[in-house]
Amino acid sequence: MNKELFDSVCRGRKNDVEKLVNEMLAENVDVEEILMGSMVPAMRDIGEKFARNEVYVPEMLIAARAMQAGLDILDPLLTKSGHKPLATVAIATVKGDLHDIGKNLVAMMLKGAGFEVVDLGVDCGVEKFQDAVDNKGVTVVMLSALLTTTMSYMKTVAEHFASNENVKVFIGGAPITQQYSDEIGADGYSEDAHGAVLLVESKLGLSKSA
Repeated sequence: MNKELFDSVCRGRKNDVEKLVNEMLAENVDVEEILMGSMVPAMRDIGEKFARNEVYVPEMLIAARAMQAGLDILDPLLTKSGHKPLATVAIATVKGDLHDIGKNLVAMMLKGAGFEVVDLGVDCGVEKFQDAVDNKGVTVVMLSALLTTTMSYMKTVAEHFASNENVKVFIGGAPITQQYSDEIGADGYSEDAHGAVLLVESKLGLSKSA
């Protein structure tokens, strides 16, 4: 692990992350080692601190943006090297809802954990999710809602994919509960971004305890 890179991601030092990643590449450090050895552990650490209320959303956001700065440099090299993401996830705020802060944070945390993320944006209908499954290799669909008036659309999406055993549907957002997830037949629910990553890892059999 490169402690300086780890700390720079955790503390949201975007410029330092870019500098360190470029320096490591110039020294022929393996691309996968940069990502999985220092950057991903940093995002996991910040997520665990968030879960313990040791850091809050602003700290999570700046760490995720610093992580993204490093990923922007590494992504072309990872693709060229044949690096495979853990899974491909489609994420969006559901139809009728334009809120995206929580959705964006989950997307950044998933990228930081090694997933490929297809961000479908806001006000997303079931057709866009289906298109992502058909054309982008998506096996996980993640739905966000902030409004009680739009959360019912999650049921529409969950029912749409209910017969497809290759696609898992997870939900989250301020008005969402585990009980509602169970009621609509979703595959899982998380109340925060760190928990969402752990949920996906667990359900896909990727977690360390799995």
